[in-house]
Amino acid sequence: MDCVFCKIRDRIIAKDFTYEDDDVMVFPDISPLKPVHLLVVPKKHTEDYLEFNDLDLSAKIKLVINKMLVEQKLEDGKGYRVSVNGGGAQAVRHVHFHVMGPISKTES
Repeated sequence: MDCVFCKIRDRIIAKDFTYEDDDVMVFPDISPLKPVHLLVVPKKHTEDYLEFNDLDLSAKIKLVINKMLVEQKLEDGKGYRVSVNGGGAQAVRHVHFHVMGPISKTES
C-alpha cells in the first residue's frame, strides 16, 4: 500500500503528533490553510468517507476533534472549521478530518 498516512502510522515517515492513541493520530497539515490546521486521522485505513462506517471509531474521532478545538483555543469565539473531503476530492485516499482556525464569520 502506498498511503502516506499509513506510512506515518507505521513510522516509515517520521511525524510529530499533536495527539495519538491506539486508534487515532493528529498532526499538523503539511500545507496549512490557517494558523491552526490539524489532520485527525483514524489509523485504520479506509479510503473514502462513504466507506467509514465504524460507529465506535466515529464517536472517538468526534471526542478527539473536540479535544483539539479546546486545546487549540478555537472554541472561544475565534471560529473553526471541521471538514472531510471525499469522492476523489481528497489529496490522500485515507479518511481524515481537517480542523482549522481561526475562521471568521465572513469566510466561506
